[in-house]
Amino acid sequence: QVQLVESGGGLVHTGGSLRLSCVVSGRTFSSYHMAWFRQAPGNEREFVAALKWNGAATVYADSVKGRFTISKDSAKDTTYLQMNSLKPEDTAVYYCATVSNRHRNNPSRAPEDYDFWGQGTQVTVSS
Repeated sequence: QVQLVESGGGLVHTGGSLRLSCVVSGRTFSSYHMAWFRQAPGNEREFVAALKWNGAATVYADSVKGRFTISKDSAKDTTYLQMNSLKPEDTAVYYCATVSNRHRNNPSRAPEDYDFWGQGTQVTVSS
């Protein structure tokens, strides 16, 4: 059973930084894409960033491009989201997700394309 657990959220001031972590346990894929999404109360789940299984490609939402960086340490089964220059509009619950490259060749921006999800970690950016 695959489990994803996010951590690293918290409260920061505008312009601050946070580094989120997503640890995968249980059954893992030898090759899988990773992604981050976020969701504020009452809003739809929004794509943030994705990383191809082999690290050959990254995808970012326009709203975070240049400020956020997705990366992975495969040896630790951990995916990171480095968030810099945070804004109040970044406030949300952040979720990590994964899908095997057996299901699709490239990561997507659509939450329905991902098979496994973490429970989320809260990020709050004060103005």
